[in-house]
Amino acid sequence: MDIIELFKSLAVIPSPSYMEYNVSEKIKEYTYINGINAYYDDYQNLIVKVPATDPSKKPLLLSSHMDVVGDSSPVNIIENDGFLETDKTRTLGADDKAGVAVALNLAIYLAHNPNIAHGGLEIVFTRDEETNMTGINHVKFNELESEHVLVLDSDMFGNFEIAGASYTKLDIEVETLLGGHSGNDIQDKKRYNAANLIAQLVAKLPSGVYKKEKGFTITSCNLGSIVAGATDIGLERFIKNPQRPYSKNLVSLCADNIINTCAFAHYSLRSSNKKYEQDLINKFQKQIDKFNKKYGKWASAKLVAKSHMPAFEKSNDKTMQKIATAAAKNLNIDIKIQPFHAGAETHIYANKQNKNNITFKPVLVGVANIYSMHSNNEKVEIESLKKGFDFVKEIFLEYNK
Repeated sequence: MDIIELFKSLAVIPSPSYMEYNVSEKIKEYTYINGINAYYDDYQNLIVKVPATDPSKKPLLLSSHMDVVGDSSPVNIIENDGFLETDKTRTLGADDKAGVAVALNLAIYLAHNPNIAHGGLEIVFTRDEETNMTGINHVKFNELESEHVLVLDSDMFGNFEIAGASYTKLDIEVETLLGGHSGNDIQDKKRYNAANLIAQLVAKLPSGVYKKEKGFTITSCNLGSIVAGATDIGLERFIKNPQRPYSKNLVSLCADNIINTCAFAHYSLRSSNKKYEQDLINKFQKQIDKFNKKYGKWASAKLVAKSHMPAFEKSNDKTMQKIATAAAKNLNIDIKIQPFHAGAETHIYANKQNKNNITFKPVLVGVANIYSMHSNNEKVEIESLKKGFDFVKEIFLEYNK
């Protein structure tokens, strides 16, 4: 089937997170008319399976998500100077309808070419990737046979991403023994202000890029917020008067006539290497320990680290890298084998096992050039999407040689 027409038929259907049913039914319609097995799991993820024509070969898994950033308003698609975009009233949803279209089109291609010897194709079309990743976390991994996974969800054609960063939330709390009035008690040197102390502590903590390899960021941390002086009364007023910029409004409503007894700092830590991640957390804890030793009973700090998304660590198995390199050479295209410093469904697969208790080996693949993703200016380059399908098809054929 023509990949562009297939993409448009899917993209024109609004499918915000948790409202994917109409597009999943459209996908199911395509599988039905092409004689392909497709079924819903308990969470309404759609599972597609093309049976092997050569049982001696191994199956390959493709994965894409059906939800998009946006609402349920109409998607009016326009072709403009080699790109598909909308009328600027909403997102296009090429993230990840491009991946969905490529995966579905490969299943259709195989269904119409039974002479191709292969070990089978499995496809997982997930719900709610954009909001909470509940779809991928409800997949029954022990019902999937594939070991290698192509997650078709990168933003640039030719990206072949072999590791991705974890996402860990770090929270720091500073408490002081004595508070007081900002005027009457300010001369008492034992009345430490928690806001001052946390500012001094944060200044000593790591920030920004922590580790790089071959020019790519592997581990980093980012300070998201520092909060002190927020009272219930101030927050109530903030809710009723949100006209000013969010942070500026909140700060102006925090109390400045108290010596703060508590303050908080919030960080995100990302790493595609578990050792580096732990090293960085240890550096945070070392500064916390120094702080507590210095201030004794008068002030204390504590650190809480909570995993939001596990790391997608680089596998020692380079099977798919070699296959992708060969496929790219066959098509005379360039690919970029690299890590990425963000999260995707690859991270979940990399920490799960298949039906045979083998840990999945995923990679994140770009099947089209998508610009201004998640905005009303989003657009996808037509020729890159065509090449994206050819690339994934070639990978599948190389995989089954």
